[in-house]
This record gives sequence, C-alpha cells and structure tokens, in this order.
Amino acid sequence: MEKEQILNALRQVRDPQTGRDIVTANMVQDLIIEGNNVNFKLSIPSLQMQGKAELNFACIGAIAEVFPQAQVNAHFVAKATDGIAPPSAVPQIKHIIAVASGKGGVGKSTVAVNLALGLKQLGARVGLLDADVYGPSIPTMLGLLGERPKVRDITGVPRMIPLEGHGIPCISIGFIIEPEQAVVLRGPRLAAIIKQFVSEVLWPELDFLIVDLPPGTGDVQLTLVQTVPVTGAVIVTTPQDVAIADAIKAVNMFLLDQINVPILGVVENMSWFTPAELPDNRYFIFGQGGGKKLARENNTVLLGQIPLVQSVREGGDAGLPAILQPNSIVAEAFLDVAKNVLRQVGALAG
Repeated sequence: MEKEQILNALRQVRDPQTGRDIVTANMVQDLIIEGNNVNFKLSIPSLQMQGKAELNFACIGAIAEVFPQAQVNAHFVAKATDGIAPPSAVPQIKHIIAVASGKGGVGKSTVAVNLALGLKQLGARVGLLDADVYGPSIPTMLGLLGERPKVRDITGVPRMIPLEGHGIPCISIGFIIEPEQAVVLRGPRLAAIIKQFVSEVLWPELDFLIVDLPPGTGDVQLTLVQTVPVTGAVIVTTPQDVAIADAIKAVNMFLLDQINVPILGVVENMSWFTPAELPDNRYFIFGQGGGKKLARENNTVLLGQIPLVQSVREGGDAGLPAILQPNSIVAEAFLDVAKNVLRQVGALAG
C-alpha cells in the first residue's frame, strides 16, 4: 500500500459540510502506513460535527474497496482556532457580497442578479443567494419560477442542491414555497432559514456569492454577518432624497462595531429615464446626484449609475436579465458596476 494509493481512495469521500473530497479539502493529515495498518487524522471544524460517524465509515469503506486487508484508523481532530478567526461555514467560497438597500422598490434584486451575471462574464465563479425571504424575486428574474431544488446525501448528511440559472447556482425561498404563498416569519425562524441557505446548501467552489438582502436593517442582515464572513456590502439607492435617507441607515448598520462590514460602494439605480426610441435623451425624474452624495458622505465610491429603461423591467419579468441583452446601454452600465466591484474587492485584499 502506497500513500498516493490511499489518498486516491480517500478522494472518493466527500466532506459533509462542503461536498468537496476530503483530500482536496485538506482534511486528511499525518497519513502513516505500517504493514496493513493505515492511520491518519481527519481535521474537522468541531468534534460535534454532524455526520462524523458516517464520514468515518466512508473512509474505511473507500480504502477497503482497494485494499480489503487494510486496518483503517481515522482519528478526528478539531481544527485549531486559537488566535485565528473561526473556520467559515462555507470555506469553498472566497468572497460573500451583500447587496442591500434602506428601502424597498429601488431595484436591489435587479442589481444583485445583474451584478452576479456581470462578475460571471468577467470570468469569476459566482453564486446567488436570495435572502429576501418576504419578497423572493430571484426565481422570476432567472427564469426558474416553479422549479424545486433536489436534496443529496453527502456522507450521511442531507444537502440541498442549488438550482442553476444562466450558469449561476442559486437558492431562494421562492423555490420552496408557492408563488402566491404569504411568508409569515419572525426572528428565530428567519435566522434558521438564512443559516440553512448558507451551510446546508451544497455550494460549489465560488469566487463570489452574491446575497440579495431584504430592504431595511433587520434579523436577516444580522444573521448573515453572524453566520459567514461577509467581504463587503453594495448599497443600492435611487437619486431621490427619501431613498438616500433610508440608504444611510443601511450603510450605518454595516459599519456598527458588532457587524463591521466594509462598504464596497453605492449603485445608483433609475438614475435617469431613457425612452427606447430616444436613446440619447435623459429625463431625471427622480432627481440627480443622490448616489454620488451618499458615496461621498460615507467615504466610499459610486460603483455605477443604472438608467431606467423599459427593457430592464421586461427582461426581469421574462427571466432574461438586462446584462444579457446585447447592444444595451443598461448591459454596459451593469458590467461597469461588476468591474468596479472587482476592483474594490481587490483593494480590500491588497
């Protein structure tokens, strides 16, 4: 028995937390082979991890298929956390970006969907989590209305498989309830759903997970930042004063000491109205300069201005987001937003 042969066998075993094989996930440590004895450590986030026994039996079975005579001893050890941040619930995801707004009706979900697709066009691996549990619109915008996610057993632990829309894995409470069903949830249940969508969904390896938050500053936002490390927040507003006043509250929530999430920038949606037959005309029906003012007063940047164009609404209703519509001024605007988000995340990392 050679080490590489044992490791190849163990690559058939999946981490119940992430779905990755346990070798790639760097869970197998100190592998020692002495005669027929195969000894190694399995590094897990907690010794109380769900599915630990099934993981042990899966390792024994995988090695026994290749070497029936092997005596396998897997010793579980908890990952050391002294002096370092606790392990992420989703270690296969590099960056989690929250898309937030102070009030409803500013196009936050539209921005979230098009930002995700824009990052994908730029070569990133992107997922989308619809955390707007009261008004889930992602299923409609991605053309997935009526679809239902499947559940897969991963080493004894059930995991939900995200659906895919336009090449992006996504999850939403809209995939679980009927479209006309009212969502009546309070704090603890809201928190449980958000945690489930993060840690019980089999997310693939991602560069970005875009999270479409509900408007305001409530339980969902707090649960998200307590469950996963959020890289930064994108604030969506319209130019009008009443939207800016509410957006400031969203900004201040992320900057609270107990939350402390960087603001990546501001997206000003519905910046001006442009009729399809007069593409060079701009009508500032919601005012001007609100997004730039919000960004300046909070020491961040204006990520982009999105014009109010009829095709944005039509595309969202038809499951064809604006950024996928060729030769569109809105597609260019959303792609600029994605480029600026990439730049901002890079600046944080640098």
